[in-house]
Amino acid sequence: MMYLVAVLAPEPVYSAVWAMKQEVHAQTGSRNAVRLPPHITLLPPWHQPPEKEEGLISCLQSIAQQLPAFAAEVQDFAWFGHRTLFVRVLPHPQWPVLHQTLEMQCAAWLPKATANPRPFTPHMTLATRDLPAKLVPHLREQFAQRHYQAAFPVQNMTLFRHDGQHWQPINTFPFAAEAVS
Repeated sequence: MMYLVAVLAPEPVYSAVWAMKQEVHAQTGSRNAVRLPPHITLLPPWHQPPEKEEGLISCLQSIAQQLPAFAAEVQDFAWFGHRTLFVRVLPHPQWPVLHQTLEMQCAAWLPKATANPRPFTPHMTLATRDLPAKLVPHLREQFAQRHYQAAFPVQNMTLFRHDGQHWQPINTFPFAAEAVS
């Protein structure tokens, strides 16, 4: 089975970002980004035997109980390379704490979940790997002229499982501690 852990954007950010994903999909045919709801990946996809899912859920519940809620802000757009367009998530000291806590506490028994060599960069993907190269210049120009800004509370994280077609949320883990601004 394939899993990932993410923060889902609440309304109205969810609907706004989902509409942008759909817009990019309609313009370019890029489908990868519309297979997941608007989210910020905390642990990127990994494979693990389904019999380990119960232990994973217990681990994530324990971690969530240690973490404070905090306020996230998103603003405008950026690119990873030439094929990934995303909504920028502004820096907040809790993002690296959240990511590092997950990596450290999951690493002991879920090494495949924490073996990502890329640096952690919170973002909300609008289009990714299947974005046609010939359409990128127009899309870059279009999104360079747009502005988007929003804020929302980060109060939980969600575990997703891939069903062979789409990512399905299977459990949400509320943060137990008081909010950090």
